[in-house]
Amino acid sequence: MHPPSVDALARSLADLDLPHPLAVDAAREAIASGDPTAARPLAEAARRRLLVPVVNATGVLLHTNLGRAPLVPARPPASAGWRAANLELDLETGRRGSRQSRLAPLLTRLTGAEDALVVNNGAAALLVALAALAAGRDVVVSRGELVEIGGGFRIPEVLQASGARLVEVGTTNRTRLGDYRAAVERHDVGAILKVHQSNFRQVGFTEQVDVASLATLGPPVVADIGSGLLDANTPWLAGPPPSWLAGEPAARQTLAAGAALVTFSGDKLLGGPQAGVVAGSAEAVSACARLPLVRALRPGGLVVEALQTTLLAYLSRQGRAIPFWRMATEPLAALEARAAALGVGEVVRCRSAAGGGSLPGLGIDSVGVAVPGDRLAALRGWDPPVVGLARGGATLLDLRSVDPADDEILAAALAAVTTP
Repeated sequence: MHPPSVDALARSLADLDLPHPLAVDAAREAIASGDPTAARPLAEAARRRLLVPVVNATGVLLHTNLGRAPLVPARPPASAGWRAANLELDLETGRRGSRQSRLAPLLTRLTGAEDALVVNNGAAALLVALAALAAGRDVVVSRGELVEIGGGFRIPEVLQASGARLVEVGTTNRTRLGDYRAAVERHDVGAILKVHQSNFRQVGFTEQVDVASLATLGPPVVADIGSGLLDANTPWLAGPPPSWLAGEPAARQTLAAGAALVTFSGDKLLGGPQAGVVAGSAEAVSACARLPLVRALRPGGLVVEALQTTLLAYLSRQGRAIPFWRMATEPLAALEARAAALGVGEVVRCRSAAGGGSLPGLGIDSVGVAVPGDRLAALRGWDPPVVGLARGGATLLDLRSVDPADDEILAAALAAVTTP
C-alpha cells in the first residue's frame, strides 16, 4: 500500500487550526517514520508548543511559568481595522516624541518620584541605575543582600555588567550602619545599593539598615524593591492594605525615605507586563536616560500600552480592574460559592501564594476543589489547558488564581477527566 501524499495528509489536519506549513511538517515526519497515523499527534504536539491561553488553577497568582501577572484588558481599538498608536509621535507638534513620555507622568504621580524611566525587565532597571550612577566606581552592598534573582542572575553579576565595583559589607545575617559608613570612608563610592530580599526571608539573629539611615551617608541610595508595590497605603483598594503586605517595601515610601532611585519589576505586585521601572530624582533618572544602553533595553509598543493601561487603572483607583489585585483580594465567601457551583469535586480550603519572587513564605487563604488521583496530565491536555497542583494523592484546583470567566471551562475539564 502506498502512503498518502504529504499534501492530502496535511489537509486532513485542517481542523486543528494549525498553519498549513506546520501541518505539512507533521505529515512529512509521520510518513518518513512509516506511520502516517502519527501525523495528527505530531500536529497536535506542534500546536501545543505555541503560546496558548491556559487556566491557572495553581493558586500561584504571579506564576512565572504562566507569564506572571495577567494583564488588564486593553482598551478597544478605535476602529475595526489596523490600528496605529502615537508611540513616539508628539500629537501637539507633529514631531517625533518619546515613548517614555507616555509612562513617566503616570509613574511619578503614583510614586512621588520626580521622574521615571521604563526598560524591558527588572534586572535591566537595576543594571541601568548602577551603570548611570557608579560605572567605574564602587557600590556598597550588604552581604545579606547579594541575592540571586530569577533565571540565575546574581546581584554581583549585574554589578559587574554595569561597570561598577562591588564592595561587600557586614555579614550574611547582620549588617550595621557603621559597616556602610566605614566603606564610604575607604572607597570611591558611586552608590549604596539596598536590595529587597523579595524571593526569600531571613529570620532569627538578623539586622539590616533602612533606606532613611543609608541616605544620611552621602552617596546616592539605589533601592531595588523588586516586587513593584507602588504605595504601602494601597489607595487603589477599597479597604485597608491586606495584612499579607506588611513589611513589603513600596516605591512611594522608599523614595520619601531618601532613596535617589528605586527599581522594580512591572509584572509582579504592580500587576502589569514584563518591564523594569527606574524612578527617583530628576537628576538620577536623567543620568539613566542618557545611557546608550537604554535604547537597547527600551520596551516595545505593546508593553508601553499594557503598562499604561495598568497605571491608568491605579490612578483611577480601580484596583479590581487589575487582575492581580482582583485575585488577591477576592473574598473567601465568593470563592466558596464559585467552587460549589462547579458541581465537580470536593470544596476545600487551601492557601494561595503571590509567586513571581514576591512575598516569600506568605500565603493567602483560599478555596479550591479537589478530586482523587493525579489528573494533572489530563487537565493539561484539555483545550484550553488547565494547570493545577497534586496534593496528597489528589488534584487540587485553587480558584483564587482562576478568572471567574473560566469557571465553566474548569468545570467541563474536571468532569471530563474524572468520568470513568
